[in-house]
Amino acid sequence: MQVAGMLYGARMLRFVGYPTTEVLDPGASEEEIRALIERAGMVFIKPVFKGGVGKKGKAGLVGRATDLRTALKEKERLFFVEHRVGNTVAKANGVTFEAGVPAEHEVYFSITDSTRFRAPTMTLTHHGGVDIEELDRSQVATVPFDPLTGLKAFVVANALSALGAPKQIISPLVQHLPKLWELYHDFGMTTLELNPIRMSEDDKGRMVPVACDFKCGFDRDDLRWQRLGLPGHLFADDYSDFEQEINQLRTYQGQSDVFVINRGGTILAPTFGGGANSLVTEMLGDDAIISSDFGGNPPYAKMKEVARICFKHWLKQANVLFIIGGKSNNTDIFETFRAMADALREQFSRSGPTPLYVVIGRGGPNLVRGMGAMRDTMDALGLPYRIFGFDSDISEVVAYARGADAWMKSGGRVQIAARLGIAGGRAS
Repeated sequence: MQVAGMLYGARMLRFVGYPTTEVLDPGASEEEIRALIERAGMVFIKPVFKGGVGKKGKAGLVGRATDLRTALKEKERLFFVEHRVGNTVAKANGVTFEAGVPAEHEVYFSITDSTRFRAPTMTLTHHGGVDIEELDRSQVATVPFDPLTGLKAFVVANALSALGAPKQIISPLVQHLPKLWELYHDFGMTTLELNPIRMSEDDKGRMVPVACDFKCGFDRDDLRWQRLGLPGHLFADDYSDFEQEINQLRTYQGQSDVFVINRGGTILAPTFGGGANSLVTEMLGDDAIISSDFGGNPPYAKMKEVARICFKHWLKQANVLFIIGGKSNNTDIFETFRAMADALREQFSRSGPTPLYVVIGRGGPNLVRGMGAMRDTMDALGLPYRIFGFDSDISEVVAYARGADAWMKSGGRVQIAARLGIAGGRAS
């Protein structure tokens, strides 16, 4: 669950009284846009995407204007613009108009949960406005702090002093940056980033750290984010029916985290567990259709519905159904496998058989009964399959699934189609 940009970022920052640039939403009138230009001298026009879509500026997707005519022209160019990042294509639905903030200094700031320090960690530099990865380590402060006491002013002050930051920007940052811990901690965030913070002078000549771009991520299962009043549709990564249907199944028991990686992929991999998901997604690469985590001991009804939606949208194009996860502590393997087997059987009854190779790798309670349910279903449907137990190396299981996909592409799909008595085995 990610939010990027100032359309909703400014609203969240106002919860804690943090200064932001002035922002107009996509419905702003020409009079409002003209008035903003007159006040600020310049506006930036930025497309609005769902989720966190990276590097819009480098892709030429940020416009700027000093007059209304140019602003409207940029609005027309960017309102429905498409942005491709790898295999993912995001389509904008609107633009924001953001006041330009003159400043001599730009600052980068973030808070995130660090697996290295096992603590919330502040990252700070006064060389902001660029990718943090482009800076030398000596220019960036990375400071873990105690979550019980929070981000205190002295933590910010010490970091800026150690970096040799200009003295005139230290005091304003020390006053305002600790407010961001309240936003991060009280509303279930997992990361919060402001880049750039532009150090602008107010009417009295005092420095004010103004947020000019915003990015954050939420723990979807921490319901405190709902107190922010953000619209639920904001957290759909795109507008596909598939992701919308899956997102509606989120409950207190069982995860249903999913993201479409490649709409032209050939391996459908329902995955259980975050660690397994990371490894499987990386190893499958562009062959994977989705990245998913359906762990957390989902009940039969929920798992069957999740599987039904996956099969409805992706089974016809898949060469391999790859059901994979680590060794579970509390997920009932029999319940999850029985649910998926029933969903697969019903999909075949509803839409007809499709050439498919099934690869399964899992461990946990009731594993043997679960594997038996899967075996009986595969035999009944006439599908080839291979099942790996809890003692199998997961990387080798992924390699086997990739090999099965390669075999399907080189003629195996046609062979299975012939055995099932259907036409059109696609070998692509």
